[in-house]
Amino acid sequence: MTEPVTHTLEVPGAVLRYDIREPATPATAPPLLLIGSPMDASGFVTLAGHFTDRTVITYDPRGTGRSVRTDPAPESTPEQHADDVRRVIEAAGGGPVDLFASSGGAVNALALVAAHPGLIRVLAAHEPPTTRLLDDHETAVAAVNGIRELYQKSGLGPAMVKFIEIVSLKGPVPADFVSRPGPAPAAFGLPADDDGSRDDVLLGQNLVTCCLYEPDFDALRAASTRIVIGVGAESTDELAHRAGLAVAGRLNLDATVFPGNHAGFLGGEFGQHGDPGPFAATLRETLDRA
Repeated sequence: MTEPVTHTLEVPGAVLRYDIREPATPATAPPLLLIGSPMDASGFVTLAGHFTDRTVITYDPRGTGRSVRTDPAPESTPEQHADDVRRVIEAAGGGPVDLFASSGGAVNALALVAAHPGLIRVLAAHEPPTTRLLDDHETAVAAVNGIRELYQKSGLGPAMVKFIEIVSLKGPVPADFVSRPGPAPAAFGLPADDDGSRDDVLLGQNLVTCCLYEPDFDALRAASTRIVIGVGAESTDELAHRAGLAVAGRLNLDATVFPGNHAGFLGGEFGQHGDPGPFAATLRETLDRA
């Protein structure tokens, strides 16, 4: 695979950067787009390396990595992110493409397929954290809103601790989740003091709009795109795993189990090690079934 070539794309409210990796020999399969949110392109280096026979496209969502927001609105919505991805696909040569989407990126990908199914041949949406679909949706939604309120009140450290806790929580979200005492921010290498900033891309820009998004299931069921909902073998009972199962159920699909946990494709990016080889093999098998 050739070295990635970076491109710049101006879209409403942002300037996006995206990368294209070309195979050494002409590809027969469609391009493969890898997206997350708020994870940027740097999180997909290992996974991209397992698809050297394809054109691979990655990008930094608005407000993350190299992509700069020009919109003064405090939040970005899944519909905005979906439109950004549409524009990247069209700028990179158009569809249909295959799309692997992780976490918040999976939420944005569901919005994209609902609006523009002709652009995506296969969508593999891995653990979209759609909290409104959970059986315990009332307490889960309250926890998401509570984390956002804690961020506005106390800053990054305390709110990020609660976010880390909720993504790894097994089972239903307790009603008193946000008010429960937790570890000190320093235990996670987070700042104990509030510096007054409120521009964190996860807690400030995307958390509420992403987690409270409700997919258009009628549009998804009618889409020409083949949709695969993935869940992690090691993340059973965690919020995003449970939400993935809920999305699959609403689409009358069986969820596909991928090796590893919520970030099973990571190969050391951000200091996290998943199970990227088997994860990539499962993804390849999933895409080849189309």
